[in-house]
Amino acid sequence: MNLAIAETTETQTIFSVTELSNCLKRVVESQFSTVMVRGEISGYKLHSSGHAYFALRDSDCVLDAVMWRGTRSSAPIQDGLEVVATGKLTTYGGRSKYQMVITHIEAAGQGALLKILQDRKIKLQKEGLFDRKRELPKFPNLIGVVTSPTGAVIRDILHRLNDRFPCNLLIWPVAVQGPGAPEQIAAAINGFNSLPLRPDVLIVARGGGSLEDLWAFNEEIVVRAAANSDIPIISAVGHETDTTLIDFAADKRAPTPTAAAEFATPDQQHLRLFVSESETRLQRVILQMQERYKLLFENISNRIPDLPSIVMEKGQRLDEWFERYQRSSIVFLDRYCQKMDSIKVPTATRIIEQSGQQLESIFQPFVQVFAKLFADKEQSLKWQAMMLNQNSFQRTLEKGFCLVEGDDGIIASAKALKKLEEASINFADGKVKVRPVRQRAMF
Repeated sequence: MNLAIAETTETQTIFSVTELSNCLKRVVESQFSTVMVRGEISGYKLHSSGHAYFALRDSDCVLDAVMWRGTRSSAPIQDGLEVVATGKLTTYGGRSKYQMVITHIEAAGQGALLKILQDRKIKLQKEGLFDRKRELPKFPNLIGVVTSPTGAVIRDILHRLNDRFPCNLLIWPVAVQGPGAPEQIAAAINGFNSLPLRPDVLIVARGGGSLEDLWAFNEEIVVRAAANSDIPIISAVGHETDTTLIDFAADKRAPTPTAAAEFATPDQQHLRLFVSESETRLQRVILQMQERYKLLFENISNRIPDLPSIVMEKGQRLDEWFERYQRSSIVFLDRYCQKMDSIKVPTATRIIEQSGQQLESIFQPFVQVFAKLFADKEQSLKWQAMMLNQNSFQRTLEKGFCLVEGDDGIIASAKALKKLEEASINFADGKVKVRPVRQRAMF
């Protein structure tokens, strides 16, 4: 009997297997074209084609389900997660069973997602992915941004950077939620790290949203990319109350994208104020040093004695020492001559010769010592005379400086000079009388 051909009798219609399967398929799909089913995911399997196959179960029954590639999911699909799936029921004649084709799926409650999030956080924390925290560069030249190019986030960052510290910005556009978002975010972080000219700091940002909307930043692939980045990362995901796992792996967490721009750059207004204050302090220190060295120079100049007097005094002492040496030599020789005259022996001539030799040997060291002493004193006097001459008041005038004097002494300022009727300017070769010029009032 050929099952592909329907045969009719007077009492009952006979269907082929294919006809019956198609009939059941039409009835089921027409009655359950849109259904929402709550259950726990079991046996999840992602095929190489991109389609996902699993089952929804409760305490008593199991419902086979399929998700075609590209189906939107706001929850991480994994075994044990309780979800609410939206789709239609259909039959699969090849295995004589019915199944649900899911068009949308989401977690049944935040409790299930929070449990997954907590378990994943503990796992990654044990691996040490949250331990490294680095200092951010104080003056970045290039900032990399990983975010959606169409949202308000990038406009907020650009506006804040322009106001605070304009610098170069490199944007890597990515999807921040939905299928493929975690892979794009991780690829962007890794891509920035592989550039020949890498940014000084990275900002990973997106706006606020629900836990499901921010879930891409809780995926392991994103967290591991942030933890392994050689570039310091600032996470700015969601609002201030939102927390994702990338916040723990980043080097700095910002409550908002605008705050991330502030963390990444210094304030140019504060820098200008700091530079201005530093310049004022430096000028004040320079003026103080000038006054201090001026007073020191004046004190040293006042303490320098008259050079001719020093030379004459040292020469006088040298003459006295030489006279003492001559007198001592004469007295010494007279004493020896008297002693030799008193000797009346046949060998007197020989004794005199020996005594003369002894006298010469005795006086030789004495003469050498005095000669060295005179030479050292003479060299010292010459050096002192040279130093005094170089630092003398007359030498200063010869360099082009001049000294202004009034009736009461030295004039040290233009203000004091303007008050005098007459003053004298001392140059190296003489004095010149001058009268200060006063401007007459114009009427």
